[in-house]
Amino acid sequence: MGSFDTAARSDAQLLADHVAGDRYAFAALLERHHRQLERLALTTSTNREDAADALQDALLKAHSHAATFRHDCAVSSWLYRIVVNACLDRLRRNRIHGTTTLLDDVAVGDPTAHVDTAIVVERALLRLPAEQRAAIVAVDMQGYSVAETARLLGIAEGTVKSRCSRGRAKLAEALRGLEEPPACGTLPRSTRARSRRRPTLERAVRHTGAVERP
Repeated sequence: MGSFDTAARSDAQLLADHVAGDRYAFAALLERHHRQLERLALTTSTNREDAADALQDALLKAHSHAATFRHDCAVSSWLYRIVVNACLDRLRRNRIHGTTTLLDDVAVGDPTAHVDTAIVVERALLRLPAEQRAAIVAVDMQGYSVAETARLLGIAEGTVKSRCSRGRAKLAEALRGLEEPPACGTLPRSTRARSRRRPTLERAVRHTGAVERP
């Protein structure tokens, strides 16, 4: 099969065809998801160079380990997990060697709305411990459930909850001045029932260049 028919194939079919030797399939799969994965790497990493390197590491791993995909989740979720893990691995290495630097300027998804808030939130997010940031990115920005996030990150659901809770508390402290009330109906019912500060925080995080869920 050639490149002309890749658009008609599902992600799972493209990955299977790549494993079978189709030289166009993996490129077509990446073309569908590269923008979201790039944004994910930027959000999970602390600087652009590390984000680019981690994304490259992740894509090389996905390319060479495609045959290990077990079809127990969406291909996009599998790619998401590989990218997040690559970012976390690089963050841990940098922390050991003391080379971590923060982004001075962060691109936002919508340059015409909530720009100042988005920049402040992203900078606060980047200062969280890597594990807490990964959990918050998955749950609050990508919209994954706690159970889905646990599977993506390979941790227990209780660990996801505790990392999100600690990370949100740190974000709330860092973003104490952001008191914009959330618009009615913009958050899930369970979220609206929580503390007054939490919806404001969650809304700010969701507006922070939130990428389309893979």
